Amino acid sequence: MYIYNVTINIEEGVHDEWLEWMKTEHIPEMLGTGKFVKALMTRVMVNEQMGGITYSVQYTAKNKADIEKYQEEDAAILKKKSKAFEGKFVAFRTEMQVVSEQKV
Repeated sequence: MYIYNVTINIEEGVHDEWLEWMKTEHIPEMLGTGKFVKALMTRVMVNEQMGGITYSVQYTAKNKADIEKYQEEDAAILKKKSKAFEGKFVAFRTEMQVVSEQKV
């Protein structure tokens, strides 16, 4: 399994609108690409010096090829849909390979 992690810091002035958009539009569209099997959205519990509110969204893929296909086929299109929030957020992306998972 692989995780495509997107960490986003969003300005407080558009936070509520952005959060609703993420939950009802963007994350469902990401899952709708067929490249990811689940998504987990978490709030990062830190006070940012630059302000804003920080989130991490982890999209789980079965393999690295699915992440690569997402980047080639879907990423540019879906990123354009965040235009309403342009200049109101910063984001960085990380790819991670799951090495071990343990459950109680």
